[in-house]
Amino acid sequence: MKHICLIATGGTIVSKDSGSGLEPELTPQDLLDCVPELQEIAQISVRDLYHLDSTNINQEHWLGMANCIQKEYDAFDGFVIVHGTDTMAYTAAALSYLIQNSKKPIVLTGSQKSVYQRDTDARRNLLDAFYFAADARSHGVYIIFDGKAILGTHARKMRTHSYNAFSSINCPEAAILLDGRIVRYFEPEISGDVYFYNKMNARVLCVRPYPGISPEILKRTMDCYDGLVIECFGTSGIPAYGGFDTAIKEWAEAGRIIVATTQVPHEGSDMSVYQVGKKLIDLGILEAFDMTPEAALAKLMWALGLEQGREGIEKAFYKRVWMDTFRKPENENN
Repeated sequence: MKHICLIATGGTIVSKDSGSGLEPELTPQDLLDCVPELQEIAQISVRDLYHLDSTNINQEHWLGMANCIQKEYDAFDGFVIVHGTDTMAYTAAALSYLIQNSKKPIVLTGSQKSVYQRDTDARRNLLDAFYFAADARSHGVYIIFDGKAILGTHARKMRTHSYNAFSSINCPEAAILLDGRIVRYFEPEISGDVYFYNKMNARVLCVRPYPGISPEILKRTMDCYDGLVIECFGTSGIPAYGGFDTAIKEWAEAGRIIVATTQVPHEGSDMSVYQVGKKLIDLGILEAFDMTPEAALAKLMWALGLEQGREGIEKAFYKRVWMDTFRKPENENN
């Protein structure tokens, strides 16, 4: 029987009504008591790391989770992290970059309703997460939710209430789970030893342009940030009126690392299509291609944390970890 570490960070799945709204109050043992069938799947040890609504999760908590897994890595066959759904996609992406080449599964799950409620998705998601984590063919970082196994760098929360909260963006689901049976569609290969990173740079601004946006948001904040993620219109469009494009140019000329992604959930960006996008190429802006905005943000924070200068950061951003499937520029050979 596999030995799995259950890491609790909070979220709806462990929440109770405090009288002023749901708060994450339950312990990992409470979860195990609510789903006793888990003990039939694996030997389980618990680590009570955080009690947070996931809206309060940030890069320090991502580093804390990675550090916890690093300390316990040799002692366990896999890890299940219970986490709130609102920022789960960000955490899954961040852990995919902080923990690379993991031959052991690192599974995130949660629920749309508390495990204490009668009509809840919590029990199924927990059972599926442990089935997946205890399977010998599982490795790397995944979100397990509503019977789907989604790569950590391609998950996005698409629904606020429904049980099928997450979708796999620009990448097929890796597997589905049917009453404990795992049907795999593909298995990305990994090579080399597991490697843990222990630093991220959170000085990254994410801006979503909208019709009528003022460049002041960029002009007034440049000194506060080392990187910028722009969620462009369509394939890569940014406004050219009001000096917004000029403000982006000023960021680039000041040495800030800029990544262009898209507001459109599916099919990714392509700066080479339109004149408004080709301007970004000329400025040396990096492109996320079919990465989600969550993954682009997390990867830029990770790349900036390496402190390797512009060339090193760009190389790191375009470096494929085994779960990245985005298209690389033609001149990239790493």
